[in-house]
Amino acid sequence: MSRRGPFPWGTLRQVSAIVWSAAGSLAAWGWLLLCQGWFWRTDVRLPPSREPEAWPPVCVVVPARDEAAVLPASLPSVLAQDYPGRAEVFLVDDGSTDGTGEVARALARRHGGLPLTVVSPGEPPAGWTGKLWAVRHGIASARARDPEYLLLTDADIAHAPDSLRRLVAAARSGGFDVVSQMARLRVVSLWERLVVPAFVYFFAQLYPFRRIARPGTRTAAAAGGCVLLRAEAAARARIPDAIRHAVIDDVALARAVKRGGGRVWLGLADRVDSVRPYPALRDLWRMVSRSAYTQLRHSPVLLAGTVAGLALVYLVPPVAVVAGAAAGNAVAGGLGAAAWLVMAGTYLPMLRYYRQPPWLAPLLPFTAFLYLLMTVDSAVRHHRGRGAAWKGRTYARPDAVPEEG
Repeated sequence: MSRRGPFPWGTLRQVSAIVWSAAGSLAAWGWLLLCQGWFWRTDVRLPPSREPEAWPPVCVVVPARDEAAVLPASLPSVLAQDYPGRAEVFLVDDGSTDGTGEVARALARRHGGLPLTVVSPGEPPAGWTGKLWAVRHGIASARARDPEYLLLTDADIAHAPDSLRRLVAAARSGGFDVVSQMARLRVVSLWERLVVPAFVYFFAQLYPFRRIARPGTRTAAAAGGCVLLRAEAAARARIPDAIRHAVIDDVALARAVKRGGGRVWLGLADRVDSVRPYPALRDLWRMVSRSAYTQLRHSPVLLAGTVAGLALVYLVPPVAVVAGAAAGNAVAGGLGAAAWLVMAGTYLPMLRYYRQPPWLAPLLPFTAFLYLLMTVDSAVRHHRGRGAAWKGRTYARPDAVPEEG
């Protein structure tokens, strides 16, 4: 039959491409659903534990740079920890210009609670991120108290009164060197509702929580807002010196501890919350794009693969539904709808965890498209010399950092 005849060869090829893409997306979702560590489940919480007979000493390290606005909502909860053993707090003022240190001291005088020490390390030397330089000085100050555990918590994190004792009990009972909880982020504005639950969902997809706790696996991650770290494991893994240039420092910390033979646990929090607002899309955009290309190791190949993967997994299903309906192709539409349904179904538990309505689940392709754009923007910013920027500092790519002598 001639190509010039009435048979629509171009349309056939187009429909075939849509069908194959939709089939590939559905297959990918089948694999994610069953073979990616049950990442979509939200029941990984602090493991069962028993309280120790003697509570070990703990030092809390809080790196803070220009955090005067959020400290009144977070620091009093840290100082008010109901911990039966010896504990104190070291807040490291990382070159703040808004009076962060003074605000912290005033809050300690007003609220009392655990002893607070404010230290200021000065500007970080080349090869160090500001946060890890602050953590280094916080840990150095804490060593004089000979703690068994260090709680590394961000300045925007509020803890329930029993948070520290539950973390220590879980670490002691489970024999973990790292116990980390992913703080529940604020979800108030429209953009926070669209972007924040998806952020945690994507993180769990990359680092399935169940695999992290499993001995013998390479998967390792932590959530920097709340990391209980055994001091001996920190010394053995040379934390933070060994990861001094890491922009995604929580994942780097967990990997370093696990490489050294330590055990790591990560799960979702019930009583640890971030008080930092992200009211506008630009605020969330900065949060993601700051480190997205770093996560891809500044590799154009990984960037291209990530964009293609996001498109296949998240964008093809709705496109196949629309294109199948327009072309009258039930197969393409059915495959796309099935993939979209599985996608939305795996997202529902995270929406429930964040107390969000289920009608947001079908909008996940739109949110994924935003993340795709944020990732590309992160790469563009990096190549323009503006990547991995945070509060006035821009960090070099890891392979550009000089090694220690």
